[in-house]
Amino acid sequence: MSISSDQFAPIEETLNRLATESIIAQPGRDEGMVPAYSLLGDLQELCSLEEALREPIAAVHRELERYLDAAQAFDEALLQRLRDLIEWVPEAMECLRTSQLVTPFERAETPAASSVAATPVALTDDKHGPADVMLDLHLEENRELLGEFYSEAVEHLQQIEAALLALDQQPGDPEALNSIFRSFHTIKGNAGFLGLMPMHTLAHEVESLLDLARNRKLRLNAVIITEILRSRDALQALTQQVALALEKGRLPEQIIPVGHLIAAVKKLAIAAPTDLPVVAVAPTPSPVPEAAAVDVAPVTETEVPAAAGAPGSQTGGVLKVAAGATVRVNTEKLDSLMDVVGELVIVQSQLLETARQQGANTGTLLQRNVAQLSRITKELQHTSMSLRMIPIKPTFQKMERLARDLARDFGKKVHFATSGDDTELDRTVVEEIGDPMVHMVRNALDHGLEPPADRLAKGKAETGTLHLKAYHQGSNIVIELQDDGRGIDPDRIYRKAVEKGVVAAGTVLNREEIYALLFAPGFSTAEKVTAVSGRGVGMDVVKRNIDKLRGKIEIESAVGQGSTFKIKLPLTMAIIDGLVVRVGEDRFILPTTSVKMALRPSRESISTVHGRGEVLDLRGRLVPIHRLHQRFGIPALAQNPWDGILVIVENAGKISALLVDEMVSKQEVVIKNLGALMQNLPGVAGGAILGDGNIALILDPGTLLQAA
Repeated sequence: MSISSDQFAPIEETLNRLATESIIAQPGRDEGMVPAYSLLGDLQELCSLEEALREPIAAVHRELERYLDAAQAFDEALLQRLRDLIEWVPEAMECLRTSQLVTPFERAETPAASSVAATPVALTDDKHGPADVMLDLHLEENRELLGEFYSEAVEHLQQIEAALLALDQQPGDPEALNSIFRSFHTIKGNAGFLGLMPMHTLAHEVESLLDLARNRKLRLNAVIITEILRSRDALQALTQQVALALEKGRLPEQIIPVGHLIAAVKKLAIAAPTDLPVVAVAPTPSPVPEAAAVDVAPVTETEVPAAAGAPGSQTGGVLKVAAGATVRVNTEKLDSLMDVVGELVIVQSQLLETARQQGANTGTLLQRNVAQLSRITKELQHTSMSLRMIPIKPTFQKMERLARDLARDFGKKVHFATSGDDTELDRTVVEEIGDPMVHMVRNALDHGLEPPADRLAKGKAETGTLHLKAYHQGSNIVIELQDDGRGIDPDRIYRKAVEKGVVAAGTVLNREEIYALLFAPGFSTAEKVTAVSGRGVGMDVVKRNIDKLRGKIEIESAVGQGSTFKIKLPLTMAIIDGLVVRVGEDRFILPTTSVKMALRPSRESISTVHGRGEVLDLRGRLVPIHRLHQRFGIPALAQNPWDGILVIVENAGKISALLVDEMVSKQEVVIKNLGALMQNLPGVAGGAILGDGNIALILDPGTLLQAA
């Protein structure tokens, strides 16, 4: 017997649930039809190694499927056949257990089932097919189950996309194929249980196609993988409708069409037995609305194992084990925790300041206790920050999919490699970094990589390489996109910049300053405008979003060899390392990521240059000086640069010097919003409460120097 003893319990449990559904079901009504179909599929999977059981179950499963496709309710014959099967399976299992001959199950199809089989499954109207219906969520009664379904579906859809992209590179990878099959099977079962018919039907058809591939009756190729990706996108769009209903109570208002995808998948499956030729499938618009491309996540997890499955899921045993290892927490609670920890950091720094001032009077006991509090606070701070951290892998996965689709549009060949995709970033950073990365990948494919013929003519491999990686560097995360394309020609950029009036003719710029021109609004080196680029609205978006995240971008390039774009971002958005400086009676905080160095200049190193104002001679390089007290209209002690401190800051490849009276300290500070009155103030990123209780403005060197 092929069925092991540990499988008897799940088979018996599935049979009991199926028997319950069959008792509730009544002729002329469709209640229980979808759950029965899903449970029969599960039973078929459990008995997959024993043909004597599998085939009769599969026959009833197919009959039930034909009724569902034709939107017909139970009739007496089908219901009796289902009940006969439920009685027969335990008897057959007992025969197998005792090595007796299994009594055959009556396989003859019912007359009603035959008439259903004749019902065409093709699209019934020009616009929508039978499967193109609005999602019926029954939100109030299914809210909890839908929440679990959404969390699990999001994870499975990510796994499907990652595995499909792996199969695109290695079509024979059995592990990736089995992973996709399991994910579609789980989505199908759970969607069927909840009555989400478009999702259930589409997932079922794709699962059937993948089953052919698993049984080596079909050879995967680019056409099939593209069709499965499009089906996955439709499932994601439908999943987003569930998310919107859960988060905002907004029930689906739009039909996501899946009929054309079901027809295409069926066509590919029919072609399978004849050793499928590569037939181009007529392209149809992606069913994913623009708004659905953005993930809506009502909840987050500290880790990402599968969520507790809805009834009907085959992964239940594994999930029960995983459920104890993680807890799903609403992101608002995490944000609230970060706020409280931020307040604790402020109080701790105030106590530290008090202990320092009164140390001579109170002895070392208070200082020792405050030092212990500081250690605990820092540990709590790092733990709470880690709760907000999520891997960048899903974002990298989207970029890989984008590169695959664009390469086909451009007629280019590309090998997309990733590394460090387990690197974790603050949730806010991951949400904001998506748009800049899309523009960078598009530019790399459009402008960076040459067409195959040009690459061969230059002695390069026909297939270009894009390498996206993430890694830690000090207190920053670095996201790096590298290509082996044509590189960036500084002379060409300079000529275009002069031609467009971005810089005046004759202006002397170094390489970094020329690269910085790429981020000027409206600047583009494209010879013609395409659907992807050429309008000059890409790289300025990249720069603006990265500045918003308090990060910076660096470019390295060699003509003919390729380019590397490095985005450096802070680990978290809530707490920063800051350099506290004083100007008169006021104090300001500069993010340490922008500060290169600080010095007290000599009188001889300061001069005035016509058209540039005061400059500092820094090892032969002239650096413009900006006086902070003039920018904010406040009195200062140091009227001359040599009487104060010059803090050298870097922005967009340019360095400048900020004149301050004194450097006070370096410390971690909690960023606070300044409210509506001071929102979008040039040069100011936010505020912070210092140890002595006073408020200091956190400066943004980028907008500060632009305003100056």
